[in-house]
Amino acid sequence: MGKSNKELYEMAIKEFEETIERLRDDKELAGIIKEEGLGPADIVLSNVAARMRGPEAIHEWNLPIFNDKGRVETFTGWEVVDSTTRGPAKGGITFSSSTDIFSVMLKGVLMTRKSSLFNLPFGGAKGGVNCDPKSRSRSELRKLTTRYSNELATVIGPWKIIPAPDVGTNERTMAIIYDVYKEKTGDSCFAVVTGKPVDYGGVPGRREATGRGAFIITLEILKHLGTDPKGKTCVIQGAGNVGGVAAELLHHNGFKVIGISDSSGGIFNPIGIDIPNALRHKEETGHLKDFPGCDNVVGEDEFLSLPCDILGLMAKEGVVTEKNAPGVKAKVVICPANAPITPDGEKILLDRGIFVSADSLDSGGGVNGSWCEWSQNLGGAQWELEDVNRMIDKKMKAAFNEVLSLSQEKKVSMKQAALMLAIKRVVKAKIVYPLWP
Repeated sequence: MGKSNKELYEMAIKEFEETIERLRDDKELAGIIKEEGLGPADIVLSNVAARMRGPEAIHEWNLPIFNDKGRVETFTGWEVVDSTTRGPAKGGITFSSSTDIFSVMLKGVLMTRKSSLFNLPFGGAKGGVNCDPKSRSRSELRKLTTRYSNELATVIGPWKIIPAPDVGTNERTMAIIYDVYKEKTGDSCFAVVTGKPVDYGGVPGRREATGRGAFIITLEILKHLGTDPKGKTCVIQGAGNVGGVAAELLHHNGFKVIGISDSSGGIFNPIGIDIPNALRHKEETGHLKDFPGCDNVVGEDEFLSLPCDILGLMAKEGVVTEKNAPGVKAKVVICPANAPITPDGEKILLDRGIFVSADSLDSGGGVNGSWCEWSQNLGGAQWELEDVNRMIDKKMKAAFNEVLSLSQEKKVSMKQAALMLAIKRVVKAKIVYPLWP
């Protein structure tokens, strides 16, 4: 059994504390503090850290709806604002049976870091509802989304909190949120949510942005390692908007995807999987298992230990731990999911010489795509598909090189380097804007 959401959140806070300690001897921060005349640098940094340890706001609602049998069922929904220090709070909404307050707080923290790492004018937030969308009819999901949106509309806004799709939600969910927000507030600004349908204020390429970003990072890692990507074997955990898109891009660009999984289990073929047809099979049947020509892989640990060059963790949190990390056979691990590796699991992988990338880096395509949509909705230039893809490509490569450079300079992991860059930017903003602690 993996770590609980509470344990994963506590790990994220511990990572924050460790990063603050690494920043105590940062000369740039010390110079800014001295220039602002705020007092001893050590005390100022401790005070800033104290404010950043918890979220700015937590909203929780009971969400009663009539189910298809005419009975009232009540769900719980949340919206957590982790930080607005660097801009309006950006973050997706998850509908999942594993969603609880700790999972939402965890993802809010990660969104703050991600927005900061890519130097976007956003803070971090996250929303969620505890429900299993796969067990609900389309009518029930619409009622639940509308009920949640009715509460959410009281706190979100284009300059306040800007939701987006995440696990269990999609473009249709965002369209409902926008529609309810418009009716409830009288504000028809499309920028209140991102990830909308293209014909309803969205931009082309936003849905595929996170998977595309993961693909770009994979290419950059192999270039850094001096490895030809052609024929490299990949195992991808996740077959949705992230894993499915990344798997298709890898497949069409000369990689050999030999394993891919969804919530029902994985499939494996050592000579390669026909990814477009496998995803079509999933769309038709609801799952990947029993795809012709492949073996089913039921156990998660068994799937993660499949021999390959690249393991892509593109589904959920805390899947690689100290218990199963010794069995991972990949040479490179990329992490587009939120916090897919625990600190103890990462240490084992690194000690074994495996290149482990950073989740806030690998998953950054989505928030960059969201920035394109948000800026367009606020009256900016119209984004075409090639422009969105070009922007994501540029931002992903720049962030990778920045993280890699700091990792080599400080002799820390890619994740630690990404944390240092991201948290330092938030700290700098806190120092420069000191009105409130």
